[in-house]
Amino acid sequence: MAANSLVPTRFIILSDTHNFEFSDKSSQPLQLPTPKADVLLHCGDLTEVGGVSSFQKAINMIASFDAELKLVIAGNHDLELDKTFWEARRGDESGRENPEAHEMAVKAMIGPLAVDAGVIFLNEGTHSFTLKNGATFSIYASPYTPVFCDWAFAYEHHEDRFNEPHQTAKGTTSIATNPILDHTDIVMTHGPPKGILDWSAQGNVGCPNLLKAIQRVRPKMHCFGHVHEGYGVEVINWNKPAPDPKPLRKNEAIHRFFEEDPIDNPYPDPFEWQNVASGEGTLAVNAAIMTANNKPENAPWIIDLDLPRAKQCRQGSRLQK
Repeated sequence: MAANSLVPTRFIILSDTHNFEFSDKSSQPLQLPTPKADVLLHCGDLTEVGGVSSFQKAINMIASFDAELKLVIAGNHDLELDKTFWEARRGDESGRENPEAHEMAVKAMIGPLAVDAGVIFLNEGTHSFTLKNGATFSIYASPYTPVFCDWAFAYEHHEDRFNEPHQTAKGTTSIATNPILDHTDIVMTHGPPKGILDWSAQGNVGCPNLLKAIQRVRPKMHCFGHVHEGYGVEVINWNKPAPDPKPLRKNEAIHRFFEEDPIDNPYPDPFEWQNVASGEGTLAVNAAIMTANNKPENAPWIIDLDLPRAKQCRQGSRLQK
């Protein structure tokens, strides 16, 4: 693609804010004012255990960011946003206390408060946007992660939400109603793929079916959170064989794929990397701002992507498939 058909576009990416509040604590790198970006991506876990007031609090927090487009998905901690999960709990105490909690939570995420904050809450599927700078991109969004205890947006380990039946691995059943489409520019999921920024005390806990989809689609960027210990970036070169997943040493969660030396997040400056041609490389970003000890000591990532220029610029256009 010719250089003049690409538009440099700045993203600010964060995840797992879990009721985060701005403060002046020196250990908290996320401070006001936040750096300006074209697009904000929030990869889920806005709250600790849901709650309408917590969703409203998260919306107010995101309102403080300076970005033209603010795209948000849910995570496994955002309980009431998962209709199936919440309806299944109607027989227990939490469901009986507030049977309309799902509708109220969704209203908080798409209602006037969210509109005023510039927040667009994405359901699972593929969406398209065009920015004022002329850049256009498609983004796949999904809040679902492999089942873990009794949390929301879960699927069984043998189930594949991301690939069609003919694309699944042996022994896996496709349940995809919104598979990741080929040629998608950006993938935003709550959880990581297997072996990529997914290390925890329980080992590499990412989803192998999501990895299979990422290998197939080869997006420009895949961002997620969920596994706090995996915070960092990996530059995946699809022309090189991937090494076997290996545990990270303490304080070495920020690292590059195929490189041994850890790197620092230069926030509030952008992370410098070489944009590669579509299909040749993917930038993987684990943007969980909470540490393994659930303290907000990780900074968001500022990422510059070269995106295609729209043939017809329609600001904020959106397509869901």
